[in-house]
Amino acid sequence: MKRIGSLSMVAVAIAAALIGGCKSSKKDKTPAGETEVTVPCSGPDFFTSNKVFRANSIGESMDQVTSKKKALTNARNELAQSIQTTVKTVTDNYTNSTSVDKREQLEQKFESLNREVVDQTLQGIRTICEKLVQTKDGNYKTYIAIELSADDLVKQYNSRITADEKLKVDYDYEKFKDTFNKEMDKMAAQKNGGN
Repeated sequence: MKRIGSLSMVAVAIAAALIGGCKSSKKDKTPAGETEVTVPCSGPDFFTSNKVFRANSIGESMDQVTSKKKALTNARNELAQSIQTTVKTVTDNYTNSTSVDKREQLEQKFESLNREVVDQTLQGIRTICEKLVQTKDGNYKTYIAIELSADDLVKQYNSRITADEKLKVDYDYEKFKDTFNKEMDKMAAQKNGGN
């Protein structure tokens, strides 16, 4: 009986060593002669999730204010592109589930609505990280990360769609929101799987 207990302890110790060894070998090691660069306002904490769209960017200029404007403009453009791509997928999936005779008409209306809502919704972005540094050359470099609530975006779509009499007839808010949430979950899973 003692022997079985001893063997169990040895098996547990070997398993723990193997698991610990696997963990350390999975860490990314920087190749010899290279130095890892840590970029402020970037990384997994600043990825789009199933609750928020996020984007980050860098802006550099001899002028401090201009460096921030560049960073913010680039981040806003990246965010807008991400939102447009996601919403296009959502509206495609949503309209494909509607009746065939109205699908083309719905697709055209949703496409123009997409551009309008993205432009309007970007006013609701929030800065979640901002770092200002000065380079060796004396230039200013701004690192910035921004986010936009996915729920706020869906609410904007709902508001705009229900205001359009033709779209309102064929629109099912719960179905649209469900389609949107599934796409956000898929996008978040892809981001997390890429790490």
